[in-house]
Amino acid sequence: MQLDAIDWRILAALQHNGRLSNQDLADRVALSPSACLRRVRMLEESGLIRGYRAELDAARLGFELEAMVQVSLDRSRDDWHDTFLQQVQAFDEVAAAYIVAGPCNYMLHVRCANLAAFSAFVVDKLNKLPGMRDICSYIVMQTIKNQLGVLPLADKTTRGGVS
Repeated sequence: MQLDAIDWRILAALQHNGRLSNQDLADRVALSPSACLRRVRMLEESGLIRGYRAELDAARLGFELEAMVQVSLDRSRDDWHDTFLQQVQAFDEVAAAYIVAGPCNYMLHVRCANLAAFSAFVVDKLNKLPGMRDICSYIVMQTIKNQLGVLPLADKTTRGGVS
């Protein structure tokens, strides 16, 4: 799908405020409301817009502890990777999980109510996974920037883009 500068401006506007009315979005990107709605639907149908959601305040909702956890597994087991992928999907505490290159196999972004809940997660769940070799946790003291899910589209909105 070939995107033009207007498509990129639509994407940039919606990623910062997914609740924009079609009229407000159309005004921002200099289109008629009907043309704007057609483009948004095309972006949704193509999968470039995967969904919309509210950003919740984790700390105010009682999830005060955030941690980054490095996990290394014993690779001598034939099913080490598939087993871990299945298990990590079931852990509500894991907000995001990544396969990484480097000294560990995976990096987990974990949210828990408090230190006791995090400790229980690590000891009672994560540490008991088959093939667990090493866990290294980093407790987040303060978030200084959080733009997860927000892509740097500013350059694309001014010069157009490629597919």
